[in-house]
Amino acid sequence: MAVIAAEDLYRRYGDTVALDGVSLAVEAGEIFGLVGPNGAGKTTLVRALTGTTDAAGTVELFGTAPERVDRDRIGLLPQEFDPPERLTARELVAFYGGLYDDPRPTEDVLAAVGMADDADTYYENLSGGQKRRTCVSTALVNDPDLLVLDEPTTGIDPAGRHTLWNLLEGLSNDGTTVFITTHYMEEAEELADRVGLLTEGTLAAVDTPRNLIETYGGDSLLYVDGEFDESAPDLFSYDGSLNDGRLTLRNVPPEEIGTVVAQLEAEEFSVESLTWTDPDLEDVYLELTGQSISGGRGAAGDGRTVEGASD
Repeated sequence: MAVIAAEDLYRRYGDTVALDGVSLAVEAGEIFGLVGPNGAGKTTLVRALTGTTDAAGTVELFGTAPERVDRDRIGLLPQEFDPPERLTARELVAFYGGLYDDPRPTEDVLAAVGMADDADTYYENLSGGQKRRTCVSTALVNDPDLLVLDEPTTGIDPAGRHTLWNLLEGLSNDGTTVFITTHYMEEAEELADRVGLLTEGTLAAVDTPRNLIETYGGDSLLYVDGEFDESAPDLFSYDGSLNDGRLTLRNVPPEEIGTVVAQLEAEEFSVESLTWTDPDLEDVYLELTGQSISGGRGAAGDGRTVEGASD
């Protein structure tokens, strides 16, 4: 039985269609990542799935309507969450823990999100990332079977983001179902078992990150900058082209890059730098929707570059 089961969800705000026939299922122990830019409908879908907003269609959590599920079984962090600022991080976790019959120890929860050293700092004096990690801890304090996090790592530095990823992976391994929304493509690719790509209230695709990339991501590209003539692309079995002094080769395996350089240098071409890009979820989203998402890696802009490759 799926922990989350939604069928044909539809929600309109005036003339704006926020959800347009969304259907999905999330299994026990799965980390499901919902990806989309601002305005795609992510927050509306989270609210519909957790019963905090009305939507046409059907939703079940643990096989029943969301409003009938024991609240102890669900941990929810909305995108907009403003706890009392004149409480410390420790006091906030203890306060929210007091709403449940059998909460996790406050110190354990703070340590899990990397807030043990700043537990006695008032919320209003925390950095943006510390505030967000404290908010995440309030969703963990009841040790939920289903954890729903709407943009949980917004404002968190890369180290803190990885700490949270490790935490969520551990919870998933212990059987907790995790539903996370994000506009960070790397986060979805690294963390989620399956990813749903949401655009204008519609799921464009749902699959594992690997399958999505293999199906829709396109080619890996090796860009070689240097001094070449028109014969350079013909040296290789890979599809290639030469434009403005840049040699582009498609689908060169990383382990063959050295061989490419050796062949070029054997022909007395000068190689100045190499940039190798692999397709990722940003490319998939662009291919399926025609849109880019801020915060994604973006293959064209985040290749791996080696300067002075001919030295």
